[in-house]
Amino acid sequence: MPLPNRIRPDGSLFADPARGELFGNRGGRFHDPETQALPERAYASRQWICCVLDFKNRRREVWGRFYTELFFCDEVTALAAGHRPCMECRRADALSYRAALVRGLGLNEAPLFPEIDRLLDGERRIGRAKRLHRLPADDLPDGAMVEAAPGEWLALRGKAALLWTPAGYAEKQARPAGFVAVVTPPSTLVALANGYQPRWHSSVANSA
Repeated sequence: MPLPNRIRPDGSLFADPARGELFGNRGGRFHDPETQALPERAYASRQWICCVLDFKNRRREVWGRFYTELFFCDEVTALAAGHRPCMECRRADALSYRAALVRGLGLNEAPLFPEIDRLLDGERRIGRAKRLHRLPADDLPDGAMVEAAPGEWLALRGKAALLWTPAGYAEKQARPAGFVAVVTPPSTLVALANGYQPRWHSSVANSA
């Protein structure tokens, strides 16, 4: 029986057989190792990161005594949920994300990652609820995720919008027009618009 450690684009946890293609955590442990039940508070700190599945042959007991392991369909999903690349296992990606953010915001110097975490924390949630950002669809970069309906999300890629599922992208739709409800935090939108290239699920090859 899978644990409720899969992440939707809105950042909520759920159980599903599809493990996904990326891994991550939210700064520590917030699950109960005894019950392994879905926790009420779904984060331990502001440090929400996105990692590779395999790093230095490390092996972990998932949802054991240490941090709460999470799994994402892909990086587009993780970014939408409010995570950013890990500086340990994805150092090059983390630095690329930060450099794109610096370019887009016109900063004079690169912020420390705890500063980026504080920025993202204010953009991804209101209390424990997901924060949505109403923005013009035409201004959104590839890799942005929008809410099409409650519980339904579309990832923007080129002229299309790809329907999200836990196991990948199920179908291609027309890119939405007008104002849309964006789940990806604005700072990450800036990074995507200024050169950061996220890791897409392998299923996008079938949607090209």
